[in-house]
Amino acid sequence: MAPRIRDLGDLSDEIWVCGGPLSNFEATQAFADLVPENTPVICTGDIAGYCADPSGCVDLIRKHGWHVIAGNCEIELGQGSASCGCGFETGSACDIAAGAWFAYASAALNEDDRAWMRGRPDWAVFSHHGRRFAVIHGGASQVNRFLWPSDSDAAFRIEIDLIRAALGPIDGVLAGHCSVAFTRVIDGVQWINAGILGLPPNDGRPDTRFVTLIDGHARIHRLRYDHTRAASRMAAVGLTQGYQTTLQTGRWPTQDILPAQMR
Repeated sequence: MAPRIRDLGDLSDEIWVCGGPLSNFEATQAFADLVPENTPVICTGDIAGYCADPSGCVDLIRKHGWHVIAGNCEIELGQGSASCGCGFETGSACDIAAGAWFAYASAALNEDDRAWMRGRPDWAVFSHHGRRFAVIHGGASQVNRFLWPSDSDAAFRIEIDLIRAALGPIDGVLAGHCSVAFTRVIDGVQWINAGILGLPPNDGRPDTRFVTLIDGHARIHRLRYDHTRAASRMAAVGLTQGYQTTLQTGRWPTQDILPAQMR
């Protein structure tokens, strides 16, 4: 099925980009407080997820009018599915933990939230300082494809070719899903993963990540927020599968989704 694509037009000024808020309201609010007035924000999907306040994150993002594409969580929650569609191996620690947080998120969202999620495009495209960018969630081949900074050029080239087939020439790609912010250049195309707002990237610090795009150049930033409160809220609603500790320590409770060289 061809992706639903939204053209955001020419975004000539500064752009702020975030990956999955993952129900972490404290981090999402901290990010929103930093965004300069009238600055466009692009979110690469997965608003609801691991943390304690899915409806609060959806409400905040809708109020601010951010450009949001559909991550696997929007797709599955919008359809009322029983699982998150994250791409975790069946029976893995990540898969087992997802059962708890996905059920919690699903129960917390109302039908209006789900309808809004169903209305999100699969991809977006925009122009910025003479360069053309695509926005996807994980990969073009699969919404939940994990593309890591350690992956081969060939892995990225497959995705870029698929995007070009649908959109024509592009100069850059904004993506998310894998939870680790990074940039790569593949055959002249800049691949920018904005990381995620909701969880730290397994680096031993509680700060999460976001990206700014200024004059066509991407910069990765750390986001400091009240991670202690966010962790306490997770514990209070019974989300104690290990990720509440991640918010404090900056370490994931399992690394089974990571490539061997990144563990």
